[in-house]
Amino acid sequence: MTQPARIATIDPKVSDTELARRVATGEEAAIRLLTKRYNQTLFRTARAILRDDAEAEDAVQEAYLKAIRAMDAFRSDSKLSTWLVRITVNEALGRLRRSRRAAQVIPLAGDLAEGTEAHDNVMDENSPTPEQEALRAESRRIMEAKIDALPDAFRAVFVLRAIEELSVEEAAAALEIPEATVRTRFFRARSLLRESLSRELDMALDNAFHFAGERCDRITERVLAALRQPSAG
Repeated sequence: MTQPARIATIDPKVSDTELARRVATGEEAAIRLLTKRYNQTLFRTARAILRDDAEAEDAVQEAYLKAIRAMDAFRSDSKLSTWLVRITVNEALGRLRRSRRAAQVIPLAGDLAEGTEAHDNVMDENSPTPEQEALRAESRRIMEAKIDALPDAFRAVFVLRAIEELSVEEAAAALEIPEATVRTRFFRARSLLRESLSRELDMALDNAFHFAGERCDRITERVLAALRQPSAG
């Protein structure tokens, strides 16, 4: 009875040097680990240059293919991540240059037909897009939640001074507290908000252009499928 083929495995903590060596031999488990390990870093790199998710995915796939085919050239005296990022940057920049060369020349306003079309275009450019409106709404929601979380005494001072733009004297009179107290509480409220928003931003940056799950797996499978294609040369 024929025994089922044993699926090759690889230690997820394998060193970059060993991983590169095994990738160079074409070991599928090593290639899968390579892409899983660096997908997010490379995607964020490409995305930062191309500012387009689909283009960034394509750039990462091509960068992997180039890297895997040249893995024998990798030298362990440099970091594998640095080497891969450099290849990804070059690929993304190349795509950016090609897209710019292919872009159509935007007509000047003087080339437009007489009438209100040029004016309408200017108005459209100055008008917020639905995406911008959504971003503003989300920013407002976050800010309102952070202000709501301030201690009662600080929140009242902050709203009067920062939002209603009352003077120190006016806020002190409205709240019936000394002007020095208004200054102290306003300073403290701003400090608390900065700290809270900074934490929110740090968490958002950690998850920026998150690249995991289905998208991560898709890159891996596309790279492997391309490698299985017979060489054109």
